[in-house]
Formats: sequence, C-alpha cells, structure tokens
Amino acid sequence: MGRFGNVLRAMALGVVAVGSVAQAGESGGEQMIEDFSGTPDARWEFISDQVMGGVSTGTVALEREGPQGFVHLTGDVSTKNNGGFIQARLQLSEALPAEVTGLELRVRGNGQAYFIHIRTGGTLLPWNFYQGRFEADEEWSTVRIPFASFKAEGRLLRKELSAVAVKSIAVVAYGRDHTADVSVARISVY
Repeated sequence: MGRFGNVLRAMALGVVAVGSVAQAGESGGEQMIEDFSGTPDARWEFISDQVMGGVSTGTVALEREGPQGFVHLTGDVSTKNNGGFIQARLQLSEALPAEVTGLELRVRGNGQAYFIHIRTGGTLLPWNFYQGRFEADEEWSTVRIPFASFKAEGRLLRKELSAVAVKSIAVVAYGRDHTADVSVARISVY
C-alpha cells in the first residue's frame, strides 16, 4: 500500500468512532467529557507515528487507583523517519456546548511537557490538528487550557478553534526524542 496508503489508514483512524463518551454532568460550571467510568477502554485508542512511517513506540492503558480511573500513555517518541508522536485519542459522541472556553484536565507525569491535540470537522488531513500544551509533574494536578491558546497546525485550518466543531481529543507526547509517561484522570470543559 505504501506511504500514501499508510496516510489514508491514519485518516481513517481519525474518523472511526470508538464508543460513546461518558454522560455529561454539570458540577461547578464544568461539563464532564471523560471521567473513566463504565468501560473507558472502548472509548480510547492508541495511535503512533508508525501509521505514517515513523518509529515511535508506546502503549495506552486504562488504570485505576482506588476510585479514580485514568488513561496512562507511555512510550519512546522518536523523530526518525519524519516521526515524532504517540497518542491516546478519545472520539466525542456529541458536540461541545458553544459557550465553553477551554479544557480542564487532572494530570500526572514525569515532569515534561505534553499536548492535547484536538481534531474538528475541518481537520481532514492526519497532520492537521489544534495543539494545546501542558506540564505534567509527578503529583496529580489540575491544568486548564483555554481554547484560545490552541494553535492550528495545518495551513488550511481556521485560526480559532470552535468548541462545537471538536470531534476528538488526544493526549499526546510529541515533537522531540523523549521517553513519555503521562496520565490523565479527568477531562472536562469550562
């Protein structure tokens, strides 16, 4: 199938629904997107740069510590062969409310920078996405990433991210050679 075939396969991965998102619940002005209840393994998928010829390796695991469930992304990111990412992606089953202004995440990691990649109806190519950065320290902490701070990666994308257009949210180790270890225990919008 060749490199182009791999790109088409990556595009298909971006549009395959992997299940329904956790029911939305209002609490403190936030709307829950994912709380890792029920069967989160049916909602999350692992994707690496290998779909486009890269050599990064990793895994995504759905884990639990007491009552708290979380997604745990680990691996080795390599920029060889034009690669440079591993990710855990969640497809959304319904649109986000137009009035929300950002994402709130409960995160833990190995003290490095990680990213949230958002895909919309306008991100048709696999290398198109909106990117927001966050730090993940060794202790659980809450981070907020305003939609206004997400940068469009791709020439044909709108500059500003529209909440109602969001189709998927991915936790991503990206862009440099490093060992990734990041967990996310909750994703909500505010």
